[in-house]
Amino acid sequence: MYSLIKNSKMKGFGNEYENKKQNSKTKIYKNTEKLINQAFLSHSKGNIKDAFKNYKYCIEAGVNDDRIFSNCGLILKNSGNLIQAEKLLRKAIEINPNSDSAHTNLGSILKDLKKFNEAELYHRKAIEINPNFAISYVNLGNVLRELKKFQEAEIMLRKAIQIDPRSSIAHANLGDILKNKGKLAEAKILLRKAIEINPSLVKAFYSLSKLSFNSDDISWQKYLLSEKILEQKNEKDKIEIYFARSNVLHKERRYEESAENLQIANQLKLKIYPSNIDKLINRSNFLLNKSKTGKKFKNEKKYPCSIFIVGMPRSGTTLVESIISLNEKVQDLGEINIFEKAYQESIKNDQELSLTDLYFQKIEELGINSSITTNKWLYNYLYAGIIANQISNSKIIHCLRNPLDNILSITRANFSTGNSYSSSLVDCTKVYINQKKVMNTYKNLFSSSIYEMDYDLLVTNPEPKIKSLIKWLGWQWNENYLSPHKNQRTVLTASDVQIRSPINPKSIGGWKNYKNMLKPAISILSTTDQFKDLIS
Repeated sequence: MYSLIKNSKMKGFGNEYENKKQNSKTKIYKNTEKLINQAFLSHSKGNIKDAFKNYKYCIEAGVNDDRIFSNCGLILKNSGNLIQAEKLLRKAIEINPNSDSAHTNLGSILKDLKKFNEAELYHRKAIEINPNFAISYVNLGNVLRELKKFQEAEIMLRKAIQIDPRSSIAHANLGDILKNKGKLAEAKILLRKAIEINPSLVKAFYSLSKLSFNSDDISWQKYLLSEKILEQKNEKDKIEIYFARSNVLHKERRYEESAENLQIANQLKLKIYPSNIDKLINRSNFLLNKSKTGKKFKNEKKYPCSIFIVGMPRSGTTLVESIISLNEKVQDLGEINIFEKAYQESIKNDQELSLTDLYFQKIEELGINSSITTNKWLYNYLYAGIIANQISNSKIIHCLRNPLDNILSITRANFSTGNSYSSSLVDCTKVYINQKKVMNTYKNLFSSSIYEMDYDLLVTNPEPKIKSLIKWLGWQWNENYLSPHKNQRTVLTASDVQIRSPINPKSIGGWKNYKNMLKPAISILSTTDQFKDLIS
């Protein structure tokens, strides 16, 4: 395995290779070993362009070496050409079925393609070939995390550290999983160790920045805030650095400096992931009209209760999910868009099955057989009317929050996927307004199916709001509902650390510390009668 430049821009194979026609195959074969060694040397030194050039030359010359195909596939993977990378890795395995590296590299590519089950098989095969291949345990742990097999993921990462105690990525990834599981003290120890091993491991700094600090954190914080950490970093790494800096400065109440770093982070992020909200807003309006004309569900079958938790990101949805999932009959599905998939399937095909049938069929395919499920894919708000109209035994909880607190929290979150508007204050504000407008319409149309949970009221005076919610759900009251921080479930959202503290109103009004940065959002909201009082 070689350390590669993640954003290296490489093209696929074609007929344009500059030296191909200047050399005969005979000459190539005489120099094969030299070319291979040269490619490996370039690769190990981080000279990806030269390495790719030599790998490509060898492949086009007909060299049948699994190492060439495997390493070249990794370069293509890191350049974003996953399809071509997959082909090369499958070729490497065809040449050498006992290559542990080729198997784990293919597994990594399949993970990026979201083929998690197949990825798991290839990583396990790599371990079968070489039980002491630490990186395979790391990679398998990452896939198991995606499959929500958290306990096994933790075991694999601990095995990786046992094999290679100097694996910084194993320490960092295990730290992240333990952070998700609420084991914050151990998570912090592992993340610090990752930085000690590799001071350039940016993801460990970002994860640490979300945890509480003490005097032992001064050293890594000082390095994080130095210019040295930015040396030879690609744009994606710089984004995490600036977000991490913003987190540290925020906790130190150095809000102006925090805002400066946050703005840099989001500006860089917009260059890579441009915001385009037109599609989202147009879709919300289309589905709003669709919900008024769709067929109502038929109560021919008795279905489990499905609770949809919707709203903007960072609006209290994770907190609500943690409260509800304290009911032992509840199984949370997490942020999974299976309703959208069921809906798209229902309109594309002439199905005998109703939308309700299709949705619960997909839940069964996940191996879930609970009497109550929660679905926290936030963008189910787009389908709130269709859900209320067509899904038997469904309930919708709409979470909302002061717009400026909500918008600030979104821009600080550094979402790994989706939510590209989160880096634009203007677009984030427009999405907030549209979402609120759409949900107000749905609540007027389907008032009995939708419960509105005001985050500010919930954290200020938890007991009456939680009791009201539990009563609306028709459940028996239990004092445990008041202590969601004691919920042992694994949390994968941006609230994974925050949710481990008792309910508190600390975040209310936090936007005032970032008032200057939030001027674009304030300007838009001030023109809307609905929000004038909230931003005064």
